[in-house]
Amino acid sequence: MIRILGTVLGALVGLAFGSFLNVCLSRWPEHESVVQPRSHCRNCGRTLRWWENIPVISWLALRARCRTCRGKIGWRYPIVELSLAAAWGVSIWRQLPAVYSPGWSRISVFDAVWFGAERMALCWLLIGLAALDVERLWLPDWLTLGGAALGAGMNVVRFTVHFIWNTIPLHWTTVGGPISHRAYVFDVVVRWLVAMLAAPLVILLVRWIYRFLRGRKGSEMAEAKLMLMVAAWLGLSYTFLAFVLGVLMAAVSAGIVLTSRRKVNAGGGSMFTKPPLGTFLCVGGIISALWGSPIIGAYLRWASFY
Repeated sequence: MIRILGTVLGALVGLAFGSFLNVCLSRWPEHESVVQPRSHCRNCGRTLRWWENIPVISWLALRARCRTCRGKIGWRYPIVELSLAAAWGVSIWRQLPAVYSPGWSRISVFDAVWFGAERMALCWLLIGLAALDVERLWLPDWLTLGGAALGAGMNVVRFTVHFIWNTIPLHWTTVGGPISHRAYVFDVVVRWLVAMLAAPLVILLVRWIYRFLRGRKGSEMAEAKLMLMVAAWLGLSYTFLAFVLGVLMAAVSAGIVLTSRRKVNAGGGSMFTKPPLGTFLCVGGIISALWGSPIIGAYLRWASFY
């Protein structure tokens, strides 16, 4: 029951933060403050009443139209809110048992809480970037590189807590004592740094190969910075999974578009004029963040690695 209530509460908070994310997505491209003025119709400028700001419900009640000017309220609003609610609900559902389980140590509880907070923050960033890339083919550096710095900082805090915790002899988990533990921490940090270097290099390698074969640019530098951000949060194996999933989804999408020979004008959806690879990489990152462990484990068992 606690797990269900916690998940529902997390989803409801996710809806609220999804509503705030929609405000950011509308104002960031226009270089407007996300604090002032109050929420208003982007078409007629009328300030919205409180009941017009209820996530998803207001969009349904208003039938996706401003009640004053009848301007259209896009599908992005409920999609972002529901996506973040689902991501936060899943994060809490997966981590909550470790918090109240009587058999877990304090460091395990810390890991569960911190891990859940990391995944929730990362999903907020990735959903926002995915929406920006779909609508404007825009992955701003301050968001990708800033997100990478935030992810690296959160992992530094986690590594530091683990290092301090395990320097106490009572908590040594390795036979070799502090020397072996320091070697373990060093190995983890090195692997994380390697992930942060390797992830953007994969995108750049694809870009260079495409340019060599076709004589024109492939993916942009923005996608490389996005992969750097994902690696800063998830590490190498989960980032590689995100990359593979994103590329597969992009390939399937491009195949459907080419098969259907869909034509759009220059002002039409960017989804078909130029497939937003960044969006697919973001979706791959969300899947990897929430379900990476069982997916990687299933693959290793299928490939008979263990």
